[in-house]
Amino acid sequence: MRRRLLAEFVGTAVLLATVVGSGIMGQTLSQGNAAIALLANAAATAGALYVLITTLGPVSGAHFNPVVTLVMRLRGELPTTTALAYLLVQCLGAVAGVLLAHAMFELPLLQPGTQARTGAAQWLSEGVATCGLVMTILLGVRYRLQAVPALVASYIFAAYWFTASTSFANPAVTLARSLTQTFSGIRPEDMAGFVIAQLAGALVATALAAWLLDADPSSRMEEQ
Repeated sequence: MRRRLLAEFVGTAVLLATVVGSGIMGQTLSQGNAAIALLANAAATAGALYVLITTLGPVSGAHFNPVVTLVMRLRGELPTTTALAYLLVQCLGAVAGVLLAHAMFELPLLQPGTQARTGAAQWLSEGVATCGLVMTILLGVRYRLQAVPALVASYIFAAYWFTASTSFANPAVTLARSLTQTFSGIRPEDMAGFVIAQLAGALVATALAAWLLDADPSSRMEEQ
């Protein structure tokens, strides 16, 4: 259990250091070109996800995301105590990752977010982004287990661009990004709407994936 929790902490911390750090670097080097900054941010995040899932997946399952952990608990794949421990270290790791990114760029460690991200379009985007992520994981684990790192990385890269919210899709990420005023930030008061939308998207994905898998003749044959 200690190894699994350490893997979740380290993985989530590195993920957030990548998200925030690449946002800072992208914005600095792009000289105000938001499209270039977002491209850099998305590419770095996708690359980090591929590495983290590939290397830490065998240790902890590489959740790095409270909604993924909650879905696995709902599916009976994690006991409650393990799920709660995962949620705690994911949130702590996410905050640590943001502080690390700030330290690397010589910025104030604590800086409550100021970037407004609210409204129906943003919430819908977060629901869609999270639904797609959870479905990618659940269906990928069933049909292409070895491809899951590439599938998740590819989906997140795309979701950065096709959602209005740039695809947080993760309550721990949302919490941590409320602590930065950089390119990746979000106002603390906007967190609740994002997290509710993420949870709703995860529940929809769980139901859809269950229906798809139950309706798949090959999956029933495998279970028999």
